[in-house]
Amino acid sequence: MPLSTSRRLALLTSASLALLAGCGSSSDSPGGKSTPARVAVVASTDVYGGIVRRVGGDRVDVTSVISDPDQDPHSYEADPQNQLALSKAEVVVENGGGYDDFVDRMLKGGHNDSAQVINAVEVSGKTAPKGGELNEHVWYDFPTVAKVTDRIAAALTKADPSDAAVFKKNAAAFEARLTPLEAKEARIKKEHGGAGVAITEPVPLYMTEASGLVNRTPAEFSEAIEEGDDVSPRILQENLTLFSGRKVEALVCNAQTSGPQTEKTEAAAEAAGIPVVPVTETLPKGKDYLGWMTANVDALAGALAK
Repeated sequence: MPLSTSRRLALLTSASLALLAGCGSSSDSPGGKSTPARVAVVASTDVYGGIVRRVGGDRVDVTSVISDPDQDPHSYEADPQNQLALSKAEVVVENGGGYDDFVDRMLKGGHNDSAQVINAVEVSGKTAPKGGELNEHVWYDFPTVAKVTDRIAAALTKADPSDAAVFKKNAAAFEARLTPLEAKEARIKKEHGGAGVAITEPVPLYMTEASGLVNRTPAEFSEAIEEGDDVSPRILQENLTLFSGRKVEALVCNAQTSGPQTEKTEAAAEAAGIPVVPVTETLPKGKDYLGWMTANVDALAGALAK
């Protein structure tokens, strides 16, 4: 006998309610046990998102706002999907220092006052030098990354106390793999300490400084490039003489930004036979943080050994 319209509606309503009931904060596993919901985390970039995944494993659900190497965090504008993710986040990891201010704006717009916010610059304790500007690229500083990792583990533990042991173990394993990177920097310092290098932007400075290298690039040049401003002819010429006068042993350049001044700088380095070491601000495709930073430090060491 065909079902009446009212009977069909009743069945559909029951099915819909059953589906909704299965969309709560926990789900049933094949063994009939309840599986806790994963901790919702939003990271400003995939650099921090990748670290959160290392610590949280399958206990976290991570959204990285910036995950495309072509995106510029300085000029990022919020989209509805990321705004929604931030409004529901239990843990938020941002760089701070003016690098990713969009996170704070989106949190405020999403009225999410309960999220635990980890600000990497604040965790680092780094401040601007007297008369200078803060180098906000703290993910190139391995001691800072270790501190941030500890804070991530603590925040995840607060959100999900039952998995505290997992977070602690994963954080310790990740931090143990930072130690060889610091050892590589120490080796560079021992073999090349005091050597001059040039940069296009401040991005790699924590790495070069930890390696005992001296940045000889005029501050006016690298700051202008970072801000997208024009470089005066005088400063540009001063920068180019670093290579023609062989005052540096390598050029470490931000491969994610390019313009006439940086192109002239790279051309001058190549013409003088000075190695060029490209670095990036976000993860290259197919790399995790540890693989990425290992490649960066190894490339720097290789350039100086030439």
